[in-house]
Order: sequence, then structure tokens, then C-alpha cells
Amino acid sequence: MSTVNTITEQLTRAGQAIEHGSFAIIDEEAGPHAYTDEQWPIVRRMIHANADFDFNGLTRFHPDAVRAGIDLLLGAKARGGAHIVADVEMICVGLSAPRLKHFGVQTHQFISDDDVIERAKAEDTTRAVQAMRKAQRLGLIDGQIIAIGNAPTALIELVRMVREENARPALVIGMPVGFVSAAESKALLDDVTEVPWIAIEGRKGGSTLVVAALHALLALAEAEQKKAAAQA
Repeated sequence: MSTVNTITEQLTRAGQAIEHGSFAIIDEEAGPHAYTDEQWPIVRRMIHANADFDFNGLTRFHPDAVRAGIDLLLGAKARGGAHIVADVEMICVGLSAPRLKHFGVQTHQFISDDDVIERAKAEDTTRAVQAMRKAQRLGLIDGQIIAIGNAPTALIELVRMVREENARPALVIGMPVGFVSAAESKALLDDVTEVPWIAIEGRKGGSTLVVAALHALLALAEAEQKKAAAQA
């Protein structure tokens, strides 16, 4: 059986060779690390997205995070689909539509919705806060993936929902970037035990890294899918 995924790989042999070559360089230059065999492909793809080896060490995982993400993806179609709620449109645009379709996953972001803007003005909050609240009203938080790469206030609000409203996302990918509350929001997530999460310490982050982490999870899910099919 081929070790190359058919859905979550580059579509040409030339593209695959470049990507695999890049991963091999990262493995060599990174050297020994503390991540598990399931966690490292996520960190490696994040390094690949930014050419920044600081993510080897800055990336943190709840013990159940990778398994939770893979299980959600593998079971999505059987449950009628799954959802990724992002804080900004950039994440939704960056994700591969064919890869999402293969697993039956839809993406959502509400940051620019008229009702979100109006509520933010009326309640003197950020649009990101109201976007998370709208997702909750629509039933898109519990049991789904929440992907935050830009807005610290979205992550702070989500942590509040987990602690005060018993919100239960299947997985939180919390990687907001910036200088105001970014590091603090991820520190809050680091203390969450109720739900699985993947986060980056400090100020670094961004939508590109969230997309990289999600694509890595999709690749891990496809590899398990192929293995199960071969054993059936």
C-alpha cells in the first residue's frame, strides 16, 4: 500500500517531492524533540508554514487533543457532518475544500455578520466575542472544532464559555497572534482541562498556523482511514 495520502497530499509527484523534501529537512534540523509521533506532524507542518523552528517547543498540546481531532474527522460523515468555526475568514479560505469535503466538514466564520457588528457596538465588546456567541447560539460550539488564529478576545470568550456555560468543543486550536492579550489568552487555554486544545505559547501565532495544524490533522485522519481500509 502506498504511504502517500491521496486526498491530503499535493496533487502531483513534483509537488509531493517538494513537500516531503521540506519535511525531511525540518526533521533533520529540528533534531530530538519532546513531541509524540502524533503531535510532531502537526508541529512540523506549522514549522513548514512559517519556516520558524521556534514552534518546536512553543506548541503545546492537551493530552487528548490529537486523538480528539482525528476521531471527529473520521466520524464526521457518520454523524451527518462536522464543523470548524473560525474567528476570521482567512482560516476558512486557507483550508483545502477537497480535503474538507472528503471528511464531510463545513467551515464557518461570523466576524463580519451585520448582527455580530451591531451586538458588538451595543454591548461595547469586540466582533470576535460576538462571533463566538453567535456560534454558540447556532449550536456550532459543542462537539466541533473551534479554530482561533487572529483574535485573542475570541479565545478568552471561548474559555469563559467552557468554564461558565459548560461549552464543550471537541477541540480548540488556539493560536491568536499579537501584542494585546494574545499570550494571556493562550495562557488561559493552557489551564483548561475540560476540553482538548492545541496552542502556542507567547505572542506568536496566526491564521496560517491554524490552517497548517488543521491540514496536519486531516492528513493524520486520512492515514488512519487508509490503514483501516487495508485491514478490512
